[in-house]
Amino acid sequence: MSSGTINKPAARRALTLPVPPTFQFLRTVQSHGWFDLPPFLWDARHACLSRVVTLPAAGPTVASVTFIEKDGVRALSVRLAASRALTRADTVGASRIVARMFRLDEDLDSFYRLATEVERPDLGWTAQRGAGRLLRAPDVFEDLVKMICTTNCTWALTRVMVTALVEKLGDEGPGGARTFPGAKIMSDRTERFYRETVRAGYRGAFLRSLARRVSRGDLDLASWDDPRRPTTEIREEILSVNGAGRYVADNMLKLLGRYDGLGIDSWCRRRFAEMYHKGRQVSDRRLERFYEPFGNWRGLALWCDITSNWFDGDKPLVGGPDKFPGAAS
Repeated sequence: MSSGTINKPAARRALTLPVPPTFQFLRTVQSHGWFDLPPFLWDARHACLSRVVTLPAAGPTVASVTFIEKDGVRALSVRLAASRALTRADTVGASRIVARMFRLDEDLDSFYRLATEVERPDLGWTAQRGAGRLLRAPDVFEDLVKMICTTNCTWALTRVMVTALVEKLGDEGPGGARTFPGAKIMSDRTERFYRETVRAGYRGAFLRSLARRVSRGDLDLASWDDPRRPTTEIREEILSVNGAGRYVADNMLKLLGRYDGLGIDSWCRRRFAEMYHKGRQVSDRRLERFYEPFGNWRGLALWCDITSNWFDGDKPLVGGPDKFPGAAS
């Protein structure tokens, strides 16, 4: 990490990444709460999502992403600002990172077709609105750490924990913004650090244990992105992580493009009850039966359904941290 001097950009580069026909920028950014957690920074006024990413040669680099549509061309505009020279490998790496975050390679056509066939819930609007792409981090490790930080707590506490991890352990990029810390530096910290500085409580032991397994090479998180690996196999590996129960496993699998599990927490139950049972308590089995017609897409169907009130058409209406899941998971 830097000794405290704020790095200034010495190199800049602009990239343009084509997007799928059904892609919708704002719906992807605000598909769930990740955009509200560091190192992501959302500028609503300019509709720009930025964060520091780590590139092969340039190191910590600010990537600022906006959506452009002109003369029939729809694309993501990516502006890179680094403290060191940007190489060809850096631009290729940045393109891959942004494509992963915004799920540009994910094919949702089967989900959209099914949404027009299933009568209840009515999700026929999803293709037209470009719903279904869930924002994710540049790598699986960050996604998993953040998911553990959403368990059994308020969204406000999740923000406290993630902000502390970034501010205390992240590498400094241009302008003083920081990266999400890697497994090695997280593994070197004590449980006391996680308990007192990060305020992770009992989750501190889980985060340290995860970081140690990854830094030792005992857990290959990158392989979870491999579509050839069976979902059941990846689920077992997720469940082998201390602190990762069914809620974490199902929601991590969603971020990996595998939507078999519902990932139900108290917020999901409450929202479903409000929508379909006049607020009366419902069982998880009731939710499972309700979304069963969507088969392997049922997890995504549930999420699109219960978050449908986050938008008015394509305009985001997310009002604050209480809108995100994670409380009392």
